[in-house]
Amino acid sequence: MPIPRAEVEQRLARFRATCRQAGVKLTHQRLEIFREVAASPEHPDAEMVFRAIRPRMPTASLDTVYRTLWLLERLGLVRTLDPRRESLRFDANMRQHHHCVCVRCGLTRDFESPLLDGLRLPAAAKNFGTVVTTHVEVRGVCADCSSEKPSEMRGGKSSRQGTKRRKKR
Repeated sequence: MPIPRAEVEQRLARFRATCRQAGVKLTHQRLEIFREVAASPEHPDAEMVFRAIRPRMPTASLDTVYRTLWLLERLGLVRTLDPRRESLRFDANMRQHHHCVCVRCGLTRDFESPLLDGLRLPAAAKNFGTVVTTHVEVRGVCADCSSEKPSEMRGGKSSRQGTKRRKKR
């Protein structure tokens, strides 16, 4: 499901305001890179962002995308998702939410849950130190991967993994 236009516009407004407040130059490349993350439900990695902006910005480099994404993360405009995956993913949804992740193809989707948001932390977690935020990641097999025939699977991985991203839902 695509991100609603109004939500994307809110994220872009926050991007502009944050950059101005931090004294960060609002370049066309930074805007397009952020726009790609802000409008994507895919939680794209840097290479996905690079491939998406390349047709409209042929002079952009993968290095520029990486540097911009890390800048956006430092500014609090995106957050990173589980660095243990094949590649680090970025998420521009800064509201409290959680993720469903397909263990076969890596598809990641947001969900909100006031019940999970209100979970009380056990003492062991509190003993860690200061808790800044909590996040629940539900891992499973997405509907597309569940419906694949065994011949479409390779060694437990979806035949779609490693290819161009799946169609947007």
